[in-house]
Amino acid sequence: MAKHLLIFGLGYSAGRLAGRLAAAGWTIESTGRAGSMAFDDTKRVHDAIARATHILSSVPPMEATDPVLDRYGAALRGAPAAWIGYLSSTGVYGDTGGAWVDESAPTGGGRRDARARADSAWQALGRPVHIFRLPGIYGPGRSVLDRIRAGKARRVALPGQVFSRIHVDDIASGVVAGMDGPAGVYNLADDRPCAHNDVIAYSCALLGQPRPPLLPLEDAGLSPAAMAFYAENRRVSNGKARRLLDWTPAFPDYRAGLAACLAAETGAQGDDHAA
Repeated sequence: MAKHLLIFGLGYSAGRLAGRLAAAGWTIESTGRAGSMAFDDTKRVHDAIARATHILSSVPPMEATDPVLDRYGAALRGAPAAWIGYLSSTGVYGDTGGAWVDESAPTGGGRRDARARADSAWQALGRPVHIFRLPGIYGPGRSVLDRIRAGKARRVALPGQVFSRIHVDDIASGVVAGMDGPAGVYNLADDRPCAHNDVIAYSCALLGQPRPPLLPLEDAGLSPAAMAFYAENRRVSNGKARRLLDWTPAFPDYRAGLAACLAAETGAQGDDHAA
């Protein structure tokens, strides 16, 4: 049977997945600015739901509701698709004081209350759903390397602060692995949570640029969203995805991932010059 994926919200992560599956012969339909249809085109979307063998939502929640479930929840519950997935966030766990967190941990106590409610709503859809909880996402064209080049990287003096992250291509491989695995909630993260300052230092070394100065939090000039980011501290375990989906990140730490980003970007620039 031909495989047909409908994506709600063709953004950075879902777009990477779409490219991988299209190259493997899948038919891809999608909503979003870069998609094949408008989210509000109800007839086209309902027709696409009826055609799809697989459906994935990467649309973030609004303040009080999930827009995909709000408009198309009934159609999704009765859809013929064999598989439904949702890209969520490890922000649903809130602050753990740097402790490890897995899928059994409580949710809803952090800065992303709307995301936690949407995560729960997708689990309660009324049919099996794969929920992929993602930490900080990076990849070619969207990483600390770009912020350093733009002079926007900040090193903040917060000893003991750690974060988890995931390369965008490991999200794609995790979702693909989930298509053959049992429904449920899965963390997709790399193997090495670490301080953001370590990532900046390594990125500066890759680029041959000096490290930005180390600043107290109150002097770093951070946006409210960035301040909220630094208010949480946790390590995300990927053990369940490894066990049940037989998934292993191709980029197990930020060093491997950022080196690959730089190689991909340098290669793309070389191709442009050659053309």
